[in-house]
Amino acid sequence: QVHLVESGGGLVQAGGSLRLSCVASGSIFRINAMGWHRQAPGKERELVAHIVAGGSTNYADSVKARFTISRDYAKNTVYLQMNSLKPEDTAEYYCNAQGELSSLGRPQFNSWGQGTQVTVSS
Repeated sequence: QVHLVESGGGLVQAGGSLRLSCVASGSIFRINAMGWHRQAPGKERELVAHIVAGGSTNYADSVKARFTISRDYAKNTVYLQMNSLKPEDTAEYYCNAQGELSSLGRPQFNSWGQGTQVTVSS
């Protein structure tokens, strides 16, 4: 199985920055994609940023030019650098990873972390 652990959330004033990290561990053969989603109270979970194995990225329109996703392949880690934070960025942020397990047959996995809270005060 694959275990994801997020860190880096917290309370920040509007205009500030935070850097989220997510480390994947377990019986991983290959990670094909990693991403960050968020869910604010009363709202559905939404994609924030996504990065695939080749390095291509995509972002929600609301975070483009403010957030940057990156990945350390050797450490099975994905980062989300968040700049110019706004109160509307307040949410629980979840890491997601998709790939193949190292067990026989290379079954695919799609795992989620427990989340890290980001709160932006005005």
